[in-house]
Amino acid sequence: MLDLTGKNALVTGIANNRSIAWGIAQQLNAAGANLGVTYLPDEKGKMEKKVAELVEPLNPSLFLPCNVQNDEDLKSTFNAISDKWGSLDILIHCLAFANKEDLSGDFSQTSRSGFNLALEISTYSLVQLAGYAKPLMTQGGSILTLTYLGGVRAIPNYNVMGVAKAGLETSVRYLAAEMGPQNIRVNAISAGPIRTLASSAVGGILDMIHHVEQVAPLRRTVTQLEVGNAATFLCSDLASGITGQVLYVDAGYEIMGM
Repeated sequence: MLDLTGKNALVTGIANNRSIAWGIAQQLNAAGANLGVTYLPDEKGKMEKKVAELVEPLNPSLFLPCNVQNDEDLKSTFNAISDKWGSLDILIHCLAFANKEDLSGDFSQTSRSGFNLALEISTYSLVQLAGYAKPLMTQGGSILTLTYLGGVRAIPNYNVMGVAKAGLETSVRYLAAEMGPQNIRVNAISAGPIRTLASSAVGGILDMIHHVEQVAPLRRTVTQLEVGNAATFLCSDLASGITGQVLYVDAGYEIMGM
């Protein structure tokens, strides 16, 4: 029943084979979506090479550099989508960053520059990407981002990223309200802790994972592919009545009181 054949999907945020974005890309591809993939460019081209080798089996029809802090990159990315595909059906936003020193210790010691950087990349980038995607979603579409429980509860060492995720979830609601009349749905998945390149910067991430394995109803955390399955559902017509929501894919941990 879950068929994305003929749908054009842009996936951001793949860094390596542990990335949640990689799990999402795999499941979108399995459902028949036509993939476009962005990567974060660097001077030596290491990220381009790494991501290109990883996604090669998925045969993406677009493979583009995109640094969301660079307006020209954003324009080039969506101009390429317009030129190659003509329209966009699915946008996957898997972008988050904070300085490592802001992901441990006292939250009150977060620097102004670190606070602004975390919110620019982790929160505002969704607003930016959605704004560029909206004119290309001429037949409606689905925008999906990734959040975490630290956006609604205080999680040790998550600090400024919790503020960024809270802003991200609020942005989901405002974007959903804006874009609903164009039949564009905007949702978020709140995934349980997974050991990724991004999460490794959070102090005590392994302790967080072990705690979830002990407390969550399923007595485990989740995998990238499980998040990918939920993402594929939310991007499909099976979820046509769902927008502005945060779906928890965390083995049930969010429901527990202690």
